Amino acid sequence: MANSLAHFEPSVWRALLKPWLAALALSALLVGAGARWPIPLLQQAWAQADPGRAALLALALVLVPPGLMAALLVARMVRHRDSGESSHCAHGER
Repeated sequence: MANSLAHFEPSVWRALLKPWLAALALSALLVGAGARWPIPLLQQAWAQADPGRAALLALALVLVPPGLMAALLVARMVRHRDSGESSHCAHGER
């Protein structure tokens, strides 16, 4: 595994750096929010008063990030005219 990572060109590492830093920043924001609002989302007073809105928010928090990632992957596949198949076959055939 470590040997295969060494074969990436510096441009690949630079391209991976932005999303990795964005994910790290988002994680830091979530940790900060957890420290500021220690009561779980669905146990807060507004969520108890309007469970439908709280459930919709919880569902969006679960479904939106993977949906955005899928949209990003599909957009890149369309842009590069990629069929999704591996270009590095086990026996070198294409």
